[in-house]
Amino acid sequence: MATITNFLSKPPSSLATFPKINNSLCFPHSFIPFVTKPKALTKKLETNRTYFITKAAAVSGTAKKVESDERVQKVHSIEEFDEALRMAKNKLVVVEYAASHSYHSKKIYPFMVDLSRTCNDVDFLLVMGDESEKTRELCEREKIEQVPHFSFYKSMEKIHEEEGIGPDVLMGDVLYYGDNHSGVVQLHSREDVEKLIADHKADHKLIVLDVGLKHCGPCVKVYPTVVKLSKQMVDTVVFARMNGDENDSCMAFLKDMNVVEVPTFLFIRDGDICGRYVGSGKGELIGEILRYQGVRVT
Repeated sequence: MATITNFLSKPPSSLATFPKINNSLCFPHSFIPFVTKPKALTKKLETNRTYFITKAAAVSGTAKKVESDERVQKVHSIEEFDEALRMAKNKLVVVEYAASHSYHSKKIYPFMVDLSRTCNDVDFLLVMGDESEKTRELCEREKIEQVPHFSFYKSMEKIHEEEGIGPDVLMGDVLYYGDNHSGVVQLHSREDVEKLIADHKADHKLIVLDVGLKHCGPCVKVYPTVVKLSKQMVDTVVFARMNGDENDSCMAFLKDMNVVEVPTFLFIRDGDICGRYVGSGKGELIGEILRYQGVRVT
């Protein structure tokens, strides 16, 4: 769990304050001295880049379609990178920084390709840091020293970053920062919460409100479970989410609800808060939901 005391007094001022996620299944990362690579290697690394893309596609079983249906955009310069972020506007942009000789870059890439085909409202970019001097300059500007490295952007602002992660964490990050289409209702103010409660007073459905922060590791970890439960319990439970540090209204709501650690799940029925669960345990969360639905859990 993460304590939100510091967020209540002062929002994070830079990406350096955001907690990183630790995952036992993470891929190790490689140290890549992008800036110090000699120019003489550029042509050879260009060839390796092609091998990387073909090899990664082969792992996912779609080598023949890689050129026709792949939605991952290859970026070769700072100008192309900035233009891609501008064109994305307020959509989530996921960038993988990789290297031609990195085994773990090759290993994670097919999973990003798969995500790109299922998440149509998210843009995916690939930067091969050792491809050329231009990509090295881009990595230097973005302060990328180790690969695989993933950065997440919205409205041209970096909102999150990870190093050496595995497929499960990557999927969780994409869901958490780019979810616009699941059954989880996205709330952005106290008024949104009040409207949601009013809408479900008549049907007596249990509302499960997931309260978190934008850059909270446990919040990201548990969110895929929230999405899955929202599909499985659609007839009886309404799932919603609010990030307390999104704006002043959300933060005021957290303070009024006495939320001091995240993630916190508020259980609401008939307009009243009937309980809460603090933590990111999948089993515990499911047990609490069933309990507030009147199901005996032994």
